[in-house]
Amino acid sequence: MTKTNLKKRDINFIIVQAQSGNITALEELVKRVQKEIFTVFSYLVERREDIADLTQEVLLKMARNISKLKDIKNFKAWLNQIITNTFYDYLKKNHKDNQIEFNNEKLLEIKDKIGCEPGEKCLFSEMEKLIKLAMLSLPENLRVVIVLREYEGLSYEDIAKITKTTLGTVKSRISRARMRLKNELKEFI
Repeated sequence: MTKTNLKKRDINFIIVQAQSGNITALEELVKRVQKEIFTVFSYLVERREDIADLTQEVLLKMARNISKLKDIKNFKAWLNQIITNTFYDYLKKNHKDNQIEFNNEKLLEIKDKIGCEPGEKCLFSEMEKLIKLAMLSLPENLRVVIVLREYEGLSYEDIAKITKTTLGTVKSRISRARMRLKNELKEFI
């Protein structure tokens, strides 16, 4: 199967082909998920170098273990489990909280450094940076569940499985994360 043919196929077909050892299909799968993985880590980790490294680590784990995926319908949850475990391993390895201080002076510095003309693109870019800053200020347990829910669109049940917690804990953490984000971003929304 050629690369051109694979680009037109749905992801389930590509996963099956990758599971059977088709390297071209695996390359296509990597291309399709790498940006999403990078985006998830950009909300979990502050340093861009670490985001790129973690993305590569997840892609390698995915490639090595794709044949072990039992049900291709669970691919997204399976991949999110790899992302979450890789993030927790990263935190353990670094032995620090990876939180940054959040204060209005930093927000004003960011607004001044953007330096672009008024317009939607500038406002979107500015708001995106403010949201990422607010997300990074959350403790890891809140940050993980809110990213899985709001950016990955996972159900509470899937998040509970991935984080190995109860449904009630997930609901509580998502609620607390939303409240903290609302408080931190209230002057901007």
